[in-house]
Amino acid sequence: MRTLPEQRVPDQVQTAPSRSDQTRLDQARADQVRADQIRSGRTTAARTRAAGRMTARQTTQLLRDFQRSKVYEAEHLVQRIFDRSAEFPVVEVAGSHLVLPVERRFGSIEAVQHYVDHVLALRWVRNTWRRASTSVTVRERAGGAQAHYLRPGAIMAVPGHRAHSTWALRELVILHEIAHHLADTIEIAHGAAFVDRLLTLVDGVIGPEAALLLRVNMVDVGVRVG
Repeated sequence: MRTLPEQRVPDQVQTAPSRSDQTRLDQARADQVRADQIRSGRTTAARTRAAGRMTARQTTQLLRDFQRSKVYEAEHLVQRIFDRSAEFPVVEVAGSHLVLPVERRFGSIEAVQHYVDHVLALRWVRNTWRRASTSVTVRERAGGAQAHYLRPGAIMAVPGHRAHSTWALRELVILHEIAHHLADTIEIAHGAAFVDRLLTLVDGVIGPEAALLLRVNMVDVGVRVG
């Protein structure tokens, strides 16, 4: 029987891609790389934003004004004592009898401005706090609820006669706002460092008797003193 010779199947021939096919392939690879880079950049930006938000939250918590109400409570107690100083000029504080010094009152916003300029110009104040060389602009506030200090621009806003409220036109209140101004950096608004500056100002400007009275009342209501 005659057999046919075995036919060999030729190996598959691989042809090189054409120039146009190679160009499209390179373009597709480049597009994929760019897409990966964009996705990576978006992810990095999102992580950066999240970290920024976390930092802001942590900063807010760190600078939380935790003892503001206690500071105000102690100050209001002392102010009421000074309001009656003409009738009761001697008070007992921590077992000692103190003769209350005079607390200045102001008749206008212009008088407050003059007082603030005078305090910041005191040599011992300038030697103690660098911010004393930065002047403060005092303006009358339309509302009568509270006085406040704005660090940007170094502005002290104080209720006055226009708001039919003169409660803030007194030395203890103005020294409170000056103590905010003298902070070297942003800090807890009524924290221990602020309280220490306020007590130092009251001691040096009004008198040590007033500072002792304020310190004792602050300690009594739980204020942390630096």
